[in-house]
Amino acid sequence: MNAGPSLSARLFGTEEPVTPPRLLAAGPLTAELDTGNLRHIRYRGVELIRAVSFIVRDRNWGTYNPEIRDLAVEERADGFTVTYSALARDAGQSFRYAARIEGSADGSLAFSAEGIAETDFLTNRTGFVVLHPIVGVSGRPVTVEHVDGTIEPSRFPEIIDPVQPMMNLRALTHEAAPGLSVTCRMEGDTYEMEDQRNWTDASYKTYVRPLALPWPYTLAEGSRIEQAVRVTVSGALAAGVTADGPTAVTLAPTGRTVPPLGLGLDPDEIADTLAAADVLRRVGARVLIGLHDPARGHDGATLEGIVAAARAIGAEPWLEAVIQSVDGYAEEIAALGRTVAALGAPFPTVLVSPAPDLKCTLPGSVWPPAPPPRAFFAAARAAFPGARLGGGMFSLFTEMNRKRPPVDLIDLVSFTTTATLHAGDDHSITEGLEALPAIALSAAAIAGDTPYAVGPSAIGMRMNPYGEAPLANPGNIRQAMNFNDPRHRGLLGAAWVLGFFARFATGGAETITLGGTTGAFGLVSRPHPWPQPYFDEAGGVYPMFHVLAGLARLAGRPLLAVEAGRAIEGLAAEGADGTELWLANRTGTVQTVTLPGVARDLFLLDADRFVAAAQDADALDRSTQPYGRAEITLSPYAVARLRLA
Repeated sequence: MNAGPSLSARLFGTEEPVTPPRLLAAGPLTAELDTGNLRHIRYRGVELIRAVSFIVRDRNWGTYNPEIRDLAVEERADGFTVTYSALARDAGQSFRYAARIEGSADGSLAFSAEGIAETDFLTNRTGFVVLHPIVGVSGRPVTVEHVDGTIEPSRFPEIIDPVQPMMNLRALTHEAAPGLSVTCRMEGDTYEMEDQRNWTDASYKTYVRPLALPWPYTLAEGSRIEQAVRVTVSGALAAGVTADGPTAVTLAPTGRTVPPLGLGLDPDEIADTLAAADVLRRVGARVLIGLHDPARGHDGATLEGIVAAARAIGAEPWLEAVIQSVDGYAEEIAALGRTVAALGAPFPTVLVSPAPDLKCTLPGSVWPPAPPPRAFFAAARAAFPGARLGGGMFSLFTEMNRKRPPVDLIDLVSFTTTATLHAGDDHSITEGLEALPAIALSAAAIAGDTPYAVGPSAIGMRMNPYGEAPLANPGNIRQAMNFNDPRHRGLLGAAWVLGFFARFATGGAETITLGGTTGAFGLVSRPHPWPQPYFDEAGGVYPMFHVLAGLARLAGRPLLAVEAGRAIEGLAAEGADGTELWLANRTGTVQTVTLPGVARDLFLLDADRFVAAAQDADALDRSTQPYGRAEITLSPYAVARLRLA
């Protein structure tokens, strides 16, 4: 391995140590114990429940990292028992709870918790959260038992539900695999479900306390909570059913072409973008989306800077304009239109959004005052008569799904995503790629005959609809709602962008805008206040630079769907000289994959090649080597480009 950064910095962009989850086993029942909660509850290798967690959240939906004490784990051939106590607190309040987890070889599992508020405790949610997986579950039947004991048949949604698909829940029963049924019973409160695919989580989330009730709410000092989640299985796996997916790559026509790549531009990064323009031009992005928000002091000079940056990197400038006024929106839009016209109308596409739509309105809550949507877009059409007009949400797909734009008045539907809204661990980020086909399907259903575009999107969060701002993350750690997320600079980020681009390309996005130019979401390292291990000293380009440069070259070529098992992300395109295949290992374990033919050459981006790639913006061309094999082994988070003979 080359000298330089640690393996952790190469893979994850941070030196933060991570304790791997402990695997609990009771015969055919397994579960991962992760900081007191359970992940990936499986029976005979089949995932029953994605996670069961007892969580404590603050008034801004931030999740406490509890202090776990007295952890005891007893494992037997026929079962396991886990007990611990935990304290969630900050400078002003504290909540203590005791947990017990019991698993049995017959497939039953119980997770119970008893808690007490040691002070008055202000919270948006305190209690159990259960995650059901989506692969093999979406669109499938489920039997619902309600709090009042009534039972009704239902289905897990296929199109993403904007609110709560199931309410007043006590138990859910579904088929985890042919022949194997699982029941999840939730006690101690009224539960309801939200479709977490809204936020790119690969799960349906069932949680305590209906959102229609007031929040935040106060747990009075001395008040107690007693809750439990119980999982049971019945039946047996049908003959020939296995939990493992394919290990061989298969390709199939999609009838689509590879969409163009876009990059985002925060105006704070204009100067650095211009300074790095020679390197950024090599990415080949077709579009640069620049944000204009008067609340941040953006003005005509900002617009000029966006245009200059786009021209410097060879991209088409798009404008993403936030309109602050609720009552005077028409004049504000008209004034912006006049300013843009005075610059020569340089934006072929203009996306507009009223400022109130940058913040979330939860189901059951009162919508804040905002401009009438149809009148708002009519004013925008008049202000930008020669531009393609776009609308949707600048924050997240979730908010667009809940407040849908008048698609008959616009030319483009747009939205963004983040990978770290609910969880900041590595596995949740990569697993969330499984949710993107459902977002693509749902966005297409909302847009109808109108094209849709996604981005600027990244692992990190550029704006926070649920609080004041994303987390600044000066410690460079893994956490939900990061602004500057360390994985963006590591190989995990490179694997993630390939999966993101591939899934939305297959899902029909017209344009896919990822990351940015420089800064927290950028491709080229520049000095910033937050730590950037290795890059602070050496500079260079991040691993995803090379992946996006390669994908940008494929724009307009026939797109092939790639199937290679759940551990592998892939995209392929046809060309005059054959098929180009991109593969990424989105896991922390080595994966070996059989190719659909012999690859004549290979570009490999992995931990051994990290330093060389960081210091050579042309590594995609310079580091491609003859290959001549029909199989490839990918180390953790490695990315490969193969050109098939």
